[in-house]
Amino acid sequence: MTQRTRVSLTTRLALGFALLAFAAMAIVGFVLYWKLEAQLVVRDDGALVTRVDQLRTLMQDVDAHDLIRDKPHLFANMLGNTESLLVVGYPGEPPLLQVNPGHASVPPVTLVPPDAALTLNAVHHTQAPDGTPFIYVAATAHGVAGQRDLQIVSGRLMTERTRMLGDYRTQILLFATTAACVAALFAFWLARRGMQPLRRLAAQTAAIGVGTLSTRLPRREAPAELDALVTSFNAMLDRLERGFTQLQQVSADMAHDLRTPIGNLLGQTEVGLSHARDPAYYQRLLGSNFEELQRLSKMIDNMLFLARAEHADHAIDRRRLHVADEFERMTDYFEGLAEERGVRIEREGDGEVLADPQLLRRAMANLLANAVRHADDGSVIRLVAEQQPDTTLVHVENHGPTIDPAHRERLFDRFYRADASRQKSSESSGLGLSIVRSIMQLHGGAWRVTSEDGVTRFTLVFPVA
Repeated sequence: MTQRTRVSLTTRLALGFALLAFAAMAIVGFVLYWKLEAQLVVRDDGALVTRVDQLRTLMQDVDAHDLIRDKPHLFANMLGNTESLLVVGYPGEPPLLQVNPGHASVPPVTLVPPDAALTLNAVHHTQAPDGTPFIYVAATAHGVAGQRDLQIVSGRLMTERTRMLGDYRTQILLFATTAACVAALFAFWLARRGMQPLRRLAAQTAAIGVGTLSTRLPRREAPAELDALVTSFNAMLDRLERGFTQLQQVSADMAHDLRTPIGNLLGQTEVGLSHARDPAYYQRLLGSNFEELQRLSKMIDNMLFLARAEHADHAIDRRRLHVADEFERMTDYFEGLAEERGVRIEREGDGEVLADPQLLRRAMANLLANAVRHADDGSVIRLVAEQQPDTTLVHVENHGPTIDPAHRERLFDRFYRADASRQKSSESSGLGLSIVRSIMQLHGGAWRVTSEDGVTRFTLVFPVA
């Protein structure tokens, strides 16, 4: 398969500028050529009409026979070159005078009456066999002293004019070609000079690596036309830096969270194997290990869900669901856990959401579990639905410690916990709110959290369509 040749942008600009210069010069040159040709045609036609008119006047004042007999060279001198034609005679008879040095054929004639004025419209335009333009005028003149009317046919082959116009066309093409070459060279130099900021940006970009993601391209060194590109590239670097930082943090948090249950498993198993124990001890040991393994399994499942949801085209089964029905389902499921924690769950409002049932329930379960975990004893957890024209809002609200604004911005990050001491790490993997964010991204919705005066509210925003 033939590889397509790549043409540099500098070459493209130079060729485009050269083509534009050639076209502009050629258009201007041929407009001038057309004007010049029109003026030459009018001049030549006018000269021929004047010559025939002079002959008509002469024939009316002087006997044609005497004039032709006594001064035959007068007419040849009047024509002045070998490209001209003159035929004088009576209708239906051989010519009295025929001056035709170029041996041009006499074309069919349409005579202008003797009393009609000669104008440019009387000039006929035709071509010689070799394509050279030929003009002629045919007119009738009154004879002197009652003689018969004479026919006068005068023409001219435009060889000289054709040659001059041909030379003019050649000069136009040469001038346009020369101008295009000069323009191409100038455009090439100008384009290369104009591309220097791009080459500097390319060098600066090539110097950016994993260890220098904080580097930003300076806008002041780039032309104004590249501001959008530099801004977009710097924004991309911001996203990459944040993503890389989050990835490093996720890796550290993941290692920390995996180390705890694995350390527990290793420690308990090592203690159990150090001495012979009774069966009841081993049964308790296996029960504790089973809980730790369940926690590891749940964490791995959550991480796999996040990977599938955020890095693949996750197909979801959207259905129209009544939020009140989902509230009732969640309340029944968490009723026992809420009683253990000494809190109550209340629900209000209704609306419809277009969502995947399993994903919606998982998001609401994560928010409700988080609310039950952090709610004050004896408080009320409220599930509220608001139906708006374009969106449906689902709120999960609890009374508890106010979340600092610095923590609120990162609550939906993976493995992030507002509790810096991680005292409750055994109860949560730090992935629940990240899963909520991924579920809302799949639905094209939004998520947000507010926490003021001991009231924390998580909100899910579902678009109506």
